[in-house]
Amino acid sequence: MAPDPASARTIIEVVRWRAVHEPDRKGYGFLRDGVAESLSVDYASLDRQARTIAVALRRLAKSGDRALLLYPQGLDYIAGFFGCLYAGLIAVPAYPPRANRHGARIQAIAADAQAAVALTTAELMRSGEAQLSQHPACKQIRWLASDELHEETGESWQAPATGEETVAYLQYTSGSTADPKGVVVTHGNLMRNLRDQDRTWAEVQDSVFVTWLPIFHDLGLVFGIVQPLYKGAPCFVMPPASFIQRPVRWLQAMSRYRGTHTGGPCFAYDLCVRKVKPDDAEGLDLTSWRVAVNAAEPVRLETMERFAERFGPYGFRWNTFCPAYGLAETTLEVTLAKSSEAPVWCYLDRAALEQSRVVEASDDPSSRALVGCGAAGPETRIAIVHPERKSECLPDEIGEIWVSSPSNARGYWKRPEQTALDFEAYLAPSGEGPFLRTGDLGFIKNGQVFVAGRLKDVIIVRGQNHYPQDIELTAERSHPALRVGGGAAFSIEVGDTERLVVVQEVERDARDVEPQQLMDAIRQAVAEEHELQVWDVVLLKAGGLLRTSSGKVQRSSCRAAYLAGALELWKGRGAAAAGREAVKES
Repeated sequence: MAPDPASARTIIEVVRWRAVHEPDRKGYGFLRDGVAESLSVDYASLDRQARTIAVALRRLAKSGDRALLLYPQGLDYIAGFFGCLYAGLIAVPAYPPRANRHGARIQAIAADAQAAVALTTAELMRSGEAQLSQHPACKQIRWLASDELHEETGESWQAPATGEETVAYLQYTSGSTADPKGVVVTHGNLMRNLRDQDRTWAEVQDSVFVTWLPIFHDLGLVFGIVQPLYKGAPCFVMPPASFIQRPVRWLQAMSRYRGTHTGGPCFAYDLCVRKVKPDDAEGLDLTSWRVAVNAAEPVRLETMERFAERFGPYGFRWNTFCPAYGLAETTLEVTLAKSSEAPVWCYLDRAALEQSRVVEASDDPSSRALVGCGAAGPETRIAIVHPERKSECLPDEIGEIWVSSPSNARGYWKRPEQTALDFEAYLAPSGEGPFLRTGDLGFIKNGQVFVAGRLKDVIIVRGQNHYPQDIELTAERSHPALRVGGGAAFSIEVGDTERLVVVQEVERDARDVEPQQLMDAIRQAVAEEHELQVWDVVLLKAGGLLRTSSGKVQRSSCRAAYLAGALELWKGRGAAAAGREAVKES
């Protein structure tokens, strides 16, 4: 008999326990149109489906082989993930390739993981196999359409030899700063992360989860799918496109199913503020909402304030916000803001920030607001470290965030050198470690972690540090025709001097605005707020900004595309061509 979830060593034991003790309890409901439930599965059915898939997988592969998940968002994906674990295979969450989109990335993931088998639906198998087979390393992959299996075959299932150190899945990084790498996550890593979330976010038996987050992403998988199962709470899953196309559907689902727990990146809350009209919001009841996780990208105080003000009349409460900080390399979370406490923030002097110092300031244009992302759990040690000297910073200094935690993954799949560099860091001069180097910059204040930016993205002009997200926020606010969350700031070398470049998307309905008007607005705003001269402004078509699969801005890729002349310009030749020529001449 499997142990109860509180003492389970693996997530397999959790599913088995729920299938025995709560067989008829709803596990997941699928909202095909984003609001109305079209399919559902209880714990007994989920267990049967996982056992059926596991038996079929073991006919095609052996324990420890990698299984690529190529499902669209939905219940098949969830059953396929657990089916891999039931078979003792290592799951590789991904997404189905689409014509002229994502094919190269999925091929790279499949080749890097050395996948033995690919799981998908019968409808998608033919197109997926055709695309992946174009890569030489993927020709030997065997395919399985899990929706064509007969459940009675699962009766012969035998539990694999699985423990806390067994690898559960490879979480491929989103590639915001480099090529995607497979993070090796064990069952022990996963269970520790789930227990931390359960303790911090006050999940109780009447909790109800709602998620639109992509399942292949760490936040969507661990918080959106596995956490509800661990707690025994029903979870309503909608396709990401349903939310993006009509953000009100997210709120309608929370209202209709009395959702208590949900979340997403900051852009999701901003999208609701901008796109949900008063008529759309009529009838919303958000009083059941207890945890609104805000994570996966910089948390903006202004966005939170606007969302709370906009949806407060419908029952949303300010202290529902739970900012969090984490990354795939720590399974998911590093720090969590408690659901019982209101968010905290501080205003910092911008000039001091440029010198990597923490100096509190008042709320005025010369300051920057940073939101606290909560505290670490009892077994997690966070150090703020000088990236070059590898010694701990003083309390008023900004440094790289290093993490030592049972949730730290085992490293990168088949990349020992990169694993040693990122996962095996030691403090000087004490030798304490090992720590995970996150690549993020921040500081700790009153026990809370504040994230200031990415180490590799920091722009250094005339010896001053500037965080690109600050410049991007200034740029997008400079004119109403510029798209919120649609910009990237980076530096290039012109001669022997670092120069600032801003690329920015323009709204689709901004047809009558002159390009020069927008470029001038961006230059003036950045000059006034940051005392920086923008060397080049590039206006992009809506959707033209390069992003990761999870929606994060790929600044390094934008920089490379800028230099290569490969950006999708909004109107005409634009300033980018002139900028590139100047770089070449220098």
